[in-house]
Amino acid sequence: MKIKFTLLVFSLLFAVNASFSQKKKDPKSIIVEGVAIKKYHTIDDLEGMQKGELLNLYTERIESLIKVLPYIAFATKPGVTMSTLGIPNDNDNRKALEEQHEASDNFLDTTSEFHNIILPYSDTSKLISAILFYEEIFKLLHEYSDFN
Repeated sequence: MKIKFTLLVFSLLFAVNASFSQKKKDPKSIIVEGVAIKKYHTIDDLEGMQKGELLNLYTERIESLIKVLPYIAFATKPGVTMSTLGIPNDNDNRKALEEQHEASDNFLDTTSEFHNIILPYSDTSKLISAILFYEEIFKLLHEYSDFN
């Protein structure tokens, strides 16, 4: 009875270990999930907002652009993987993509810290202009993907 139980436990541990090791080798999306602008604004929308809301929108737009722009030669939306593009999903390529995502995250952390300190001193009208400009870039990215 103990032998059967022991074999069952080892079998389950082996199966769990095998399933987790497979997840590491799944192709990763080149563009990180959740990188989309959910709502585009008009100048009237933005002029009706408090400066704190504008600062948040500005930071969100910067983060989205940083997570998309370096990869537009591959994709403009999340979900495209190296395998989808015919790039081998080997350890070196996965590691390079992971390192790139980590570097982007580190850059965004540093930029966000800077924005939290300095950005509140910016003119509200310039914040509004920048947000509208960044949103326009995203609209153009949608058009860009239509050409491919």
